[in-house]
Amino acid sequence: MIAKLKYPTQDDHTLLVPVLIPDLDAVRALADELHARGEAWQGEAFGWPAEYNPERPEPPIDSALTFTPADFCIGESGLWFFSRQWEEGRAAPPSEFLDDRNVIRE
Repeated sequence: MIAKLKYPTQDDHTLLVPVLIPDLDAVRALADELHARGEAWQGEAFGWPAEYNPERPEPPIDSALTFTPADFCIGESGLWFFSRQWEEGRAAPPSEFLDDRNVIRE
């Protein structure tokens, strides 16, 4: 989908920029494929920066978790961003977060 993105400028104006927003089902399919491989990956997907980090046995700093969950993210925070995290373990469904507050759909 091509949408407009609200981008604030330094002089307190808002710039409208056309951007390609990928279909979330296609993004989920990519995340699932990378998760099945279980190998770290970083690159570009659907025109956006993206990365996948596999689960690690050591817990995150200052966390009640007993391991570091696998995670996938795509986009740029504050513009358009989508992530998945396997917080309940490798075989459980992931939680998702979508930041599209600056996307204007017409």
